[in-house]
Amino acid sequence: MQLLKGKSVLITGGTAGIGKEIALLFAEQGASVAIFGTNRERAEQVLSEIQAKSEPVQKNAFFLVDVSKTKEVEQAIQTILAQWGSLDVLVNNAGITRDTLLMRMSEEDWDTVINTNLKSVYNTCKVLCRSMMKSRSGSIINITSVIGLMGNAGQTNYAASKAGMIGFTKSLAKELASRGVRANCIAPGYIETQMTKALPEDVTIQVLAKIPLQRMGQPRDIAHAALYLASDLSSYVTGQVLTVDGGMVM
Repeated sequence: MQLLKGKSVLITGGTAGIGKEIALLFAEQGASVAIFGTNRERAEQVLSEIQAKSEPVQKNAFFLVDVSKTKEVEQAIQTILAQWGSLDVLVNNAGITRDTLLMRMSEEDWDTVINTNLKSVYNTCKVLCRSMMKSRSGSIINITSVIGLMGNAGQTNYAASKAGMIGFTKSLAKELASRGVRANCIAPGYIETQMTKALPEDVTIQVLAKIPLQRMGQPRDIAHAALYLASDLSSYVTGQVLTVDGGMVM
């Protein structure tokens, strides 16, 4: 059974890593998938992979969008709504890091991370929530991080953006619940992506020592959590943070 058959989905940061894995799984599960990204070549490749997993009735698309830019986001979402009629699921996955100690952090490093990771969530949710409220259904899934729950030295900007996402989501869930729209977070732990592969070996060893399951997660682990929150299996779940971290944060 396809859990998302007939649903339409938008995924930001959908061209690599966790976002790409969510897009592929959602396509397998019957959804029409739109992705936002900033790299055309990579987006076209991912779109080809999505279409290979889709049936002819499914519509798929990508948009070159800087999610920190309000007008770009608004125009792209309005285009999708005009062409598809509705969006049932929003996954805010776009995110970056600019790690350094606060005493060395530039204003640009702070603003870039906050705007890409947190303002982007404001941008997408603000323009889309009215459509979901009108439909009296919808699922918003914001990909935060365990760093937003516990903090981490050298990541004050990233931690602030991810913690802010959690507070935003809980507040939005309360605003939209009466209209049948749900909002939840997923907080990944250390997941095997290009970002974590770049970690020095000694850092990786230290990280694994903190994880009770003694391994890093896979992007598919996060995609499965997103599938649960996107589908009717979680119809009574809203305002929650689903931590997928091998037991790192307990």
